[in-house]
Amino acid sequence: MSSAKRGLRAFIWPAVLVYTILFVVPAIYGAGVSLFDWNGLGTTAKFTGIDNYVFILTDDAFRQSFVNTIVLAVVGGVLVFLVAFCCMAVLRQMKGRGFIRSVVYLPNIISPIAIGAALSFGLDSRGALNQVLSWIGIPPQSWLGPDLVFRCIIAGLAWSAAGFYVILLMSAVDGIPEDLYEAASLEGVTKLQAFRMITFPLSWDVFATCAVLWVIGSLKVFEIVLAFTGSANSGVPLSARTVAIQQYMSFNDPSGLPRLGVVSAIGVVMFLLSLILVGLTRRLTRRETLEL
Repeated sequence: MSSAKRGLRAFIWPAVLVYTILFVVPAIYGAGVSLFDWNGLGTTAKFTGIDNYVFILTDDAFRQSFVNTIVLAVVGGVLVFLVAFCCMAVLRQMKGRGFIRSVVYLPNIISPIAIGAALSFGLDSRGALNQVLSWIGIPPQSWLGPDLVFRCIIAGLAWSAAGFYVILLMSAVDGIPEDLYEAASLEGVTKLQAFRMITFPLSWDVFATCAVLWVIGSLKVFEIVLAFTGSANSGVPLSARTVAIQQYMSFNDPSGLPRLGVVSAIGVVMFLLSLILVGLTRRLTRRETLEL
């Protein structure tokens, strides 16, 4: 074995060991706990097999939160990347684009709890939005009602997350040689055509990575929903729950005892869902790499 390979292994194995101890082992342990009825330390764990999985898959609350999570991942992703693509088309040649990028990215560095709380206050029946609507003769809307609350959460999440993907995609756009755009302009290509034939294809690899990051992140949405709808103690409306919220609210049974088996089963199901969605996303975004 060459010294280079030995040196490479010397760097890799400590990281693999730490990752295994901190992530792989707890994940395997959690999968094992999902097969038991267990109320935590000091109590006896009773093996129940797949009963916890049967329970969550037949639970209306979990199924509603599961559907909400899928809708958030798909619809929220469409909104996020629609904003990102518009910014890609507009910011490439705009003066002061560095400052504009910073402004677009700003919501991403704000705590999701703060964003959720601010949006909740703004969309309250006596909030700023309804006040503005009343000035122009539009009757107040129940934005936080069961029919609209989840749509508002998706819009708020897309607004707060779009800046991160704009920054990533614009880093790919900055690497495209300006000569390509100059040559296209001489050929009479419009800006929209230039985006479709130059900008988008040459930033596709970064877009594919962004799509995977969005899918992973959308399956873990928790804080903004909790702040948007109040608190878990007062009860998050079923129409607004994601799986992460449902997992949190499923921790205790009606008697107040922790249901670690049920919570672990939800975690295993979401892990499998994330593998499926990430694999599907990578397959849909796979294409040959373009070289300049």
